[in-house]
Amino acid sequence: MSVVKLNTLTSVVEEKTGVLVSHCYQCGKCSAGCPVATEMDYSPSLILRMLQTNNSLLSEKVLRSYSIWLCLSCETCFCRCPMDIEIPLVMDYLRQESVARKMVNPKARKIVAAHKAFLSSIQHTGRLYEVGMLAEFKIKTLDFSDISLAPFMFMKGKLHLLPKRVKDLKSIRKIFSKTKNLKP
Repeated sequence: MSVVKLNTLTSVVEEKTGVLVSHCYQCGKCSAGCPVATEMDYSPSLILRMLQTNNSLLSEKVLRSYSIWLCLSCETCFCRCPMDIEIPLVMDYLRQESVARKMVNPKARKIVAAHKAFLSSIQHTGRLYEVGMLAEFKIKTLDFSDISLAPFMFMKGKLHLLPKRVKDLKSIRKIFSKTKNLKP
């Protein structure tokens, strides 16, 4: 007799990340130590509990939550977890899944824009090019409130007008092309 495994968000998360969300026993140490838990709509332990229920409505709430976008990946939760559950890895996968399913929380718009601008900079130069990343971010978000700081940062040598590229940019682009072809 074969066992049929449901294709729930929890099972997909566990399969793709190797993190056993089901092992969380809700001690709450992750949420107590999280530096941004007070800003989250659902604490890290509640995110795990919502996933554990295998309830499709709760899974959708997780993917639409602001919490997954606020996670700093500082690993405080992971260090405190008695079950060694890598919550930052789960949160990272949930963000990817949220984007793939077009369920990104509207409050996370600037976070997503910063993430995309950062990756675009890496893809085109092989390293972070601050001026290019900031320009892309500012254009996508239409937030030019702190643009007056740029000349001062340039004068102090904090911003460089021209990007510095890595020698083997072809390898960097190969990495990006491989990851774009991965299906969640």
